[in-house]
Amino acid sequence: MIRGETLPTEDVRLPLVSGIAAQTAEAALHLRYGEPGLFHDRVTPVTAELLDWWFHEDGIAARAAAGEPNFHDGQRDAILAVIYGHEVLGATSLPDLYDKVLGEEWARRTDLDAVDRTEIDADSSRHPKYAIKLATGTGKTWVLNALLVWQYLNALAAPGDRRFTRNFLIVAPGLIVYDRLLDSFLGKPDAAGQRDWHTSDLYANRTLFIPERHRERVLQFVRGAAIDKTQIGRRTTPGGVIAITNWHLLAGRDKDVPDFLPDEDEPEVAAPGAAPDVKAVAQSFLPVVPGTAAGNSLERLDRQAGRGLEFEWLRDLPDLLVFNDEAHHVHKVRRGGIVEPLEWQRALDEIGAPKGDRFTQVDFTATPYAESGTRQKTRRYFPHIVVNFDLRLAIQQGLVKSIAIDKRNEIGALPTEALDFRADRDDEGRLVVSNGQTTMLAAGLTKLQQLETDFARVDPTKHPKLLVLAENTEAAKAIERHLSKQGVPEEEMLRIDSDRKGELKDADWQRVKQRLTTLDTDPTVRIVISVLMLREGFDVNSICVIVPLRASESGILLEQVIGRGLRLMWRGDPDIDAAKAENRRLIAEGREPTTRYDLLSIVEHPAYEEFYRRELGDGLFTNDPDETGTGATGDIERVDLRDDFERFDIAVPIIIRDAEEELAEPTIDIDALPVSTLPYEQLRRSLGHGERFASEDVMVGTRYGEYVVDAGSFTATSYSEYLARIAAHIDDLAGRARTASGERSRRASAFPVLQVSRPTLVAWLDRYVRTRLFARPFDPLTDENWRMLMLPGMVEQIAGVFIPALVAQLDRVDASEAVVQRRMISEAGPFTASARRLVPVRKCVYERLRALEAGHGGGLERRFIEWADQDTAVEAFCRIDERRHDWLQRPYLKDNGHPARYSPDFIVRTAGDVYVVETKAQTGLSDANVQRKRRAALTWVERINTLPETDRDGLEWHYALVGEQLFGRYRDANASILMLLDQASLRSAAAEDAQLF
Repeated sequence: MIRGETLPTEDVRLPLVSGIAAQTAEAALHLRYGEPGLFHDRVTPVTAELLDWWFHEDGIAARAAAGEPNFHDGQRDAILAVIYGHEVLGATSLPDLYDKVLGEEWARRTDLDAVDRTEIDADSSRHPKYAIKLATGTGKTWVLNALLVWQYLNALAAPGDRRFTRNFLIVAPGLIVYDRLLDSFLGKPDAAGQRDWHTSDLYANRTLFIPERHRERVLQFVRGAAIDKTQIGRRTTPGGVIAITNWHLLAGRDKDVPDFLPDEDEPEVAAPGAAPDVKAVAQSFLPVVPGTAAGNSLERLDRQAGRGLEFEWLRDLPDLLVFNDEAHHVHKVRRGGIVEPLEWQRALDEIGAPKGDRFTQVDFTATPYAESGTRQKTRRYFPHIVVNFDLRLAIQQGLVKSIAIDKRNEIGALPTEALDFRADRDDEGRLVVSNGQTTMLAAGLTKLQQLETDFARVDPTKHPKLLVLAENTEAAKAIERHLSKQGVPEEEMLRIDSDRKGELKDADWQRVKQRLTTLDTDPTVRIVISVLMLREGFDVNSICVIVPLRASESGILLEQVIGRGLRLMWRGDPDIDAAKAENRRLIAEGREPTTRYDLLSIVEHPAYEEFYRRELGDGLFTNDPDETGTGATGDIERVDLRDDFERFDIAVPIIIRDAEEELAEPTIDIDALPVSTLPYEQLRRSLGHGERFASEDVMVGTRYGEYVVDAGSFTATSYSEYLARIAAHIDDLAGRARTASGERSRRASAFPVLQVSRPTLVAWLDRYVRTRLFARPFDPLTDENWRMLMLPGMVEQIAGVFIPALVAQLDRVDASEAVVQRRMISEAGPFTASARRLVPVRKCVYERLRALEAGHGGGLERRFIEWADQDTAVEAFCRIDERRHDWLQRPYLKDNGHPARYSPDFIVRTAGDVYVVETKAQTGLSDANVQRKRRAALTWVERINTLPETDRDGLEWHYALVGEQLFGRYRDANASILMLLDQASLRSAAAEDAQLF
């Protein structure tokens, strides 16, 4: 084996990553613009449809306008890389993937030193195998969901295609990640512990993951096929399975599995790739070990042997795709010159062995490598990495927090030679916080207090937290005692370590864990104290300050430590997003950021600054902003509703359902329907008993040998199916009777002809058969009576009775009033904005309104606000916030046919009118989509005007498209803004194309 190279940064040569990226870069652009290319020509129609849905620019824009999510670049690249290797290239093993991406000469190349070549040809690589390197907090579960949808829909469309499967196994490293995966696929548990499917990732984000025509089918599959580890091998899922487990179940060790913390006998700092425990390994291979207390109890042995049921069931599946979450726990390690897999990988190898290339493995991890060496670290990367979206890229794109190293003067004064961030011991030998640790903790508390004060001014629901990482449980206790002496109340600290678990009853420990998982919304807990190695799955957004009191230099440890605080705390506010983007630009230029939005502060010892620089690279972290600057929030201010906001509130009628005449609830008098034209007695005599069969010669068609078979097998289920088929027949006959041409038939098929549900129709049919058909009581299940219903013409006779009765229902109508919901502009509540964008106002529910900056269309907006506030004809007005007033957005079709949503700029109320206003630069008035937006808005206000006056406060509604030139002409002429709005208003849909400007 060629040794892994020593890597100063993450800029490493990963052969498959560079090869796949070079071969797919242009094709990714074709997907974006809807042009023919690699991912249209060489994939299945199903895959082409999915990629168009996910990555075409119009779909992306429509989802963004509706406030719905999209994949980011790293997720897109990961999805495309796997699809390229597995479907386009059709790789059947890892060596095959290398051959097809790099050419058969790859084995002689000299630029592959970062990976372990022996793993490429190992037995565990004799199947399709892909590793996805995504930085912590960048949404690997969404990639997993997308790949699952891709596999399932293709397997459904082409069951014989060996590349695709409907059987999935999702494996987690511990119970916390396992629970997170259950949340993702089964939904989060409610107060009663029942999982709510509607909170699952796939359902909540169904508009992103699944094209509309496949949506119901995929959701039904996931809901029915997803099972937890207790159901593996015990629950039948005939359409496929999504089995979710922790790896311990596969290895026969699913008992007292740790959650955030290592086992008691496990090192506090766990390094992936460490030698497995000898006892544990023996138990995994020899699971049946009778206890001395129970003796050689067969019952005990049977229970223990049953732990292999899940393993055997998975091994017997004909095909399987395994998703390994946090897969740095899976990889092989070199000890004494021998490469050996860990238990997790060994179990997967055995499960996959019978399946050959119908077993696929996809690994997800932020750290797909093993480290060796002490002073100079050497890394060996997974050889099957196909995409590398590392922490640096995630920070640059704003997908995770930026990172700041806190090095204030008092921290800089620590003697670097002494490294006294380690704990001391007092005269009694008890561990205590050292002087250096005292200073670092004081810095962390200071930063936390400032963030709490500054964030509360902008958004009181944001609660930043301090995470203190200790070397071991004894040190964690010492830190808790120290902070308590410093005046931190006990309820504001949450210590999480293995000793704490042992000190508490199970119910109390569960409550502690619950507090940890709800940390983001808990205003009480301010400080979390734990050992260094928090388990994966501790996924909260509110960790903003970390004080790592440790003595270890490990790249894996670094990403896991800071990974606990990387997830974004602030999302979706345009002003704050702009401030964060400005921060990233300043950091990239080597300058200090101006705010602390989503800036993770690490109070670190100077001895480790070079360590961070080596791991993350220059320009991606910074010193913390100066305390004398503008503070954590910069010039972002919170704008609340004014005290007397009710005077300036504007009611908006939202039409839930228009006033209309609608079909009355259908009803049929069964007793008034015609009876059968054939008398009951005559039919009964002609039938006899039993089913009659006869033989027929295949060659010449001679019929002979008639015989009777007892027909007593007709059941209630069969009768129900009979009724259902008659109902379907009636529906079909009625539809064909009312459409003469194919085109008319096609149009009519989009709507139900018969205004009655199928179950109601079936119930009527059953009552008719039993009480009216023969003008006497009739039980189809008694004495073979059902056979009378099978006579030729009986189905047509019953249908002939019901069709006229149903069609007659179409003339029965009820008049209904419009259903209207009253929404108030003030419902949006407080908002945040940059101070330089705020304009003081007097006639609004707010004391200030946000306007775009000059140069971005903001000049016209600002002038409109100032003029409206001065005009006495204006009673109230407000700028419409497209996020907080999302219920005011109007759907429309873009000129390319893709759906989108439109949010106007302002709403203005006068004594007798309401104006919905769009301000637009002169050059934008002729844009085709602007015309489509105004058509949608005009239709909306016209619908409002059809409501009774009581539903719209007696006000007439108008839509006004105000161009820059028209605005300037009226403003310069000293006219009123009401005159401008009257001129700019579009009065009817018929005139909406008139050139008013």
